[in-house]
Parts: sequence; structure tokens; C-alpha cells
Amino acid sequence: MNEHLTVLDGIILAVYFTGVLGIGFYFYFRSRTMEGFTAGGRSLPGWVCGLSILATYLSSISFIALPGRAYADNWNPFVFSLSLPIAVFLAARYFVPLYRRNTEVSAYSYLEKRFGLWARTYAGVCYLLLQLARMGAVMYLVALPMSLLLGWEMQVVILVLGLSVMAYTAVGGIVGVIWADALQAVVLTVGAVVCLVLMVFGLPEGPGQLFSVALEHDKFSFGSFGPSLAEATFWVVLIYGVFINLNNFGIDQGYIQRYIAAKSDREARRSVWLGGLLYLPVSALFFMIGTALFVYYHVQPELLPAELEAAENPDRVFPYFVIAALPPGLTGLLISAVFAAAMSTVSTSLNSSATLLLTDFYKRYFRPAATDRESMRVLYGATVIWGTGGTLMGLAMIGVKHALDAWWQLASIFSGGMLGLFLLGVVSQKVRNVPAFCGVVAGVLVISWLSLSPYLTGSLERFQSPFHGFLTIVIGTLVIFLVGMAVARWRK
Repeated sequence: MNEHLTVLDGIILAVYFTGVLGIGFYFYFRSRTMEGFTAGGRSLPGWVCGLSILATYLSSISFIALPGRAYADNWNPFVFSLSLPIAVFLAARYFVPLYRRNTEVSAYSYLEKRFGLWARTYAGVCYLLLQLARMGAVMYLVALPMSLLLGWEMQVVILVLGLSVMAYTAVGGIVGVIWADALQAVVLTVGAVVCLVLMVFGLPEGPGQLFSVALEHDKFSFGSFGPSLAEATFWVVLIYGVFINLNNFGIDQGYIQRYIAAKSDREARRSVWLGGLLYLPVSALFFMIGTALFVYYHVQPELLPAELEAAENPDRVFPYFVIAALPPGLTGLLISAVFAAAMSTVSTSLNSSATLLLTDFYKRYFRPAATDRESMRVLYGATVIWGTGGTLMGLAMIGVKHALDAWWQLASIFSGGMLGLFLLGVVSQKVRNVPAFCGVVAGVLVISWLSLSPYLTGSLERFQSPFHGFLTIVIGTLVIFLVGMAVARWRK
């Protein structure tokens, strides 16, 4: 174990993990049926579902990457959070009632009713592959700082995380996941607040020095407000945020299961507003931590090792502060918070993937009349298989220099295709099977070109996209929607 960690830190870590696993076992008897495992009996309060949404949104990537970005640059990525109220309003107004009226747990059963079985299968496959990549990326990226914090090998961190999440997800079902997420959201936020307070009051001249130094170096900038579409301007990040957040709150199976698990339509809408709007101040908290980190080590450069001063290592600065500057006990709390963020994301991906494997594939193609007992065996098996796949994906990513870039590209391809198809179904009842299929084909081709564009070199360089990568999901979604609408009008 890392030399900075004390016995007290170890006790806090042990108590935390015991508590999380205990939550899963506590809700075991409420999750022994298919309905209980996938929808929690549709009886949970909105505030718990909202905290679970917040915890899912705050992955370990956010815990490490947001402070790292603010440390190295400015608050331009925070514009992403400013788009949340738009997406939350649309989700609460249109998508929550849509899914609450649907008697099935799967979000993609709606696509089958609108466009046919191909649409449901297409969206399901996209989602499942996306979750494998997501789990692998989260495990790998959290292992980077955690290996520094704990002094463990990265493989050990990934295996411990994977096995822990599989255990409480399989035992507790969606109810255990949601309650554990609610706890982890609190741990994550409290740990971050304590860390920021200690950091700010650890400045030689007190809190006022934070703002004077940060303003002097333009650390609170939201980026350019110019019209360029080739740069991450304020407007590009804002529109990107609208589409990504609409994808998360509107069509992501993990979020939708929380809407369905709420005990009423009102509680479901409350969960959307609570989880979405809480992310605004919490993400600002993490950006403030990054800015405070910059000031802390700018005015006290002797406290930062030389190997961490380089701009290419910003994500390692916050973990270093945790192990080097925090008093005993708080280090254990922050390590628990980092694990909490990762566990929330992976557990959500795992439960929603197992649900889709049962409802959209096993019961849809093989055993439509599967008994509840048989369905539970499939859910347990799917949880183990998909959890193992995610863990292996994380192990496979060790040594990959651009894992986060690869994750963003995959997310753009799969998310853009699904969101455009859903919008076609919701906006116009005139669009049926063939127009929707044509729209998806056109959209996926455009998304693929936009995603692969940076790799077009030499004689192919003239075919590169003139747009910033953030606009991939925006353009792809619009192409699917507009082509689908145009073909439907042409076929009249």
C-alpha cells in the first residue's frame, strides 16, 4: 500500500466497501423476481432515483478529468453542464411520460412498435457495445490514479473494481444499484467539498489568493464566443452538451430504468430534475478544485514533483494532492469517493445491459414465454458475463495511450445513431420503417466519416471534416432525422 496511507485510511476503505456490498445483500429479497431486479417494483422515491442519476453521471472520469482539465486549461468544458436544463426539460416533458406509459422495461421496445424489430435490435446492439466500451474505459481510467493512490498494480485495481460491482449488482438488482448510487453520490460530493476547503485554506494568503491568481491567468474563461465550428468555442460545447445530455436523459437504458423504478409519474419527473440540476453545482465544484489546484501549486511550486509539472500529466495532479496533502482519514474518504464514482457508472451499465440482454434478445428471439425463475437465471448470467467482458476490456486497455479518445469516438457513433432514430419516432408519426432505415444508414455513414476524419492523411487529407469532433453527434443525429423525414415525404 502507498506509504502515505495510514491504518485509518485502510479502515475507512474497508468500511465503505463492506457497506456497499451490504446494500446489495440487504435488497436481495426485493430483487429475486424479474420485475424487482430490473424495475425495483416501480416503488422507489424520486429523490433516491435522482441521486442515483447524479452518481451515474459523475463517473470516475469526471472526478479525475474535470479537475485535470481546469488545472491545465480553463472552464470551457463547464459549458457542457450549462446545457443540462434544456435536456432535462425535454426529457421530463416528453420522454418520461413516453416510457412510463410503456409496460416494458426496455427503452427500445418503443422502436420496435414504431419501425419494426430491426430498429429495436439495432439500438440494443449499439447500447450493449457502448456499455462494454464504457465499462472498460471507466475501469482503466480509474486504475490510472488509483494505482498511484493505493500503490497497487493497475490489473489489481481493475479486478477488484470489476468483482465488487458484479457482486452487489447481481445480488441487489436495480434497487441495490440505485440505493448504493445514492450513497456514493453523497460520499463523492462530501469528499470533493472537504478537499476543496482544505486546498483553498491551505493557500499562503488565504481564499482571496485563489481568485486573484486564477483571474490573472484567465482560468475562469468559458472559451471563445466566436462563430468558428472547428474549435471548441462556447457555442460548439453548448450544442454538443444539449445533444449528449438529451441522449443520456432521453434514450439511455440506465437512466430510463430509474424513471420506471420511480413510484409515480411525478416522482419520475422529480428524479430527472433533481439528478440533472444537481450536476450543475457539483460539476462546478470539480472545476473549482482544478482551478484551486493550479493556484495551490503555482504559488507553492516546491510542493509539486517535477514529473507532474508537465502539461501532459494534469489528471495525475489531483490524485497526488489527495495522497500528499490530506490528513489521515480524509485520504481514505477521497479514495472511497473515486471508487464510488467508478462503481456507480459500471453498476448502472451492468444492470441495464443485463436487462436488455434478457428483454431484447433472450425473450424476444429465443424464449418469449420464459418463466420468472428462468429470467432470473438469465439476468444473473448476463450480469456475470457482461461484467467479465467489461473487466477484460479494462485490462485490455492497459498501455493504450488514447483510451479516452477511443471512448469518445465510439460514444459519438453509437449515441448519434440511436438518438436520431428516437427523434424520428417521437417527432413524426408519418415516418415508418423504410424512411427510418434510410435515415440510419445515411447518419451512420456521416458519423463514421466525421469520427475517422482526423486519421485521413496524405492524399486523403482533403476529405477531412472541417468541423470540431464535438459536433459529430450533432451532425449525425440531424442527418438521420432530416433524411428520414425527407424519404417519408418523398414516399407519400
